[in-house]
Amino acid sequence: MALPTPRLELRDLVCRFDGMPVVDGLSLELMPGQVTCLLGPSGCGKSTTLRMAAGVEHVTSGEIRIDGQLVAGPGVHLPPEKRAIGMMFQDFALFPHLTAEANVAFGAGSGSEARVRDLLARVGLADKARKYPHQLSGGEQQRVALARALAPRPRVMLMDEPFSGLDNRLRDGIRDDTLEILKEEGTAVLLVTHEPDEAMRMADQIALMRRGRIVQQGAPYNIYNNPVDSEAAGFFSDINILHGVVKDFQCETPFGKFLCPNLRDEADVEIIIRPQHLKMDFDRNGSGPLPTPSDGVPARGAVARARFMGHESLVEMRMEHDGSILKATIPGVFLPREGTKLWLSLRRDRCFVFPCKAQSKLSNPLLN
Repeated sequence: MALPTPRLELRDLVCRFDGMPVVDGLSLELMPGQVTCLLGPSGCGKSTTLRMAAGVEHVTSGEIRIDGQLVAGPGVHLPPEKRAIGMMFQDFALFPHLTAEANVAFGAGSGSEARVRDLLARVGLADKARKYPHQLSGGEQQRVALARALAPRPRVMLMDEPFSGLDNRLRDGIRDDTLEILKEEGTAVLLVTHEPDEAMRMADQIALMRRGRIVQQGAPYNIYNNPVDSEAAGFFSDINILHGVVKDFQCETPFGKFLCPNLRDEADVEIIIRPQHLKMDFDRNGSGPLPTPSDGVPARGAVARARFMGHESLVEMRMEHDGSILKATIPGVFLPREGTKLWLSLRRDRCFVFPCKAQSKLSNPLLN
């Protein structure tokens, strides 16, 4: 049985500016109805990748296919209007002299009045059809831009940080509405963002980029819970890092020993744990909780700072063994006074052990 053809396929893409690779050997496949997010810091090459898919940037080498058709590659470069793609950008790029319905009609082409009315109704703007962009809120302008991009029924939608200009109060709702409409249309979506929360909320697949390459790809749950290295873990949330040295395939720490298989003796390692996975207990005349297989050995520290963050409390602890600061988040209100002695334990099943970056040649975390 033949495998389904990807709606959008990027094969070994390379883009160089002044001889320097901005995108370096990137490959990616999107199926119909799939939302894939290119996630990464500024300058990692994600917007350049989007521009190559759109046809506004030439490919140095590699191929781009839409429904199996070669649209960019050796000797081939179809212009954007020949690629059956829709595009949405940060500034919405609406025509200021056209009404909302005229903007959408521009994308739909002639003889598509019913399609224009349907799209405006689906984005909740049927009553704003005769309004001009300056008479609409930012969220309404974004929805007009979405309707215009969808009007010609594109096979692929390319979105470059389209929600970054919206008020935080509106952003989540508009993102959810946009995602629902795109799913209904069966459009393959390639979304560029530097915000992990946005990627986690919208994407079926996340491709984490760094220095022009995809360093990890997978479903949001998997990429969050199985980071490829400490930098990937830290991109999605705050992390605490403990340092240690391998001896007999183990690393000794104040929180007990961690297994380090496949690492040589004397190798430096990083043990990563997120603040929400630290467990906290009270000091009982210098004693803390007993060690357990699931939480290891507790270590004592003193509160350096505690802040209430709205739905949780962030407690920064200065550890007695080395003076380092570890951050723990506690649900609800927990604001111990500065200097209060407390014990921290690490949830062993939520720790990741990585070789220090300079030594790392492994591609997967070692989960204890």
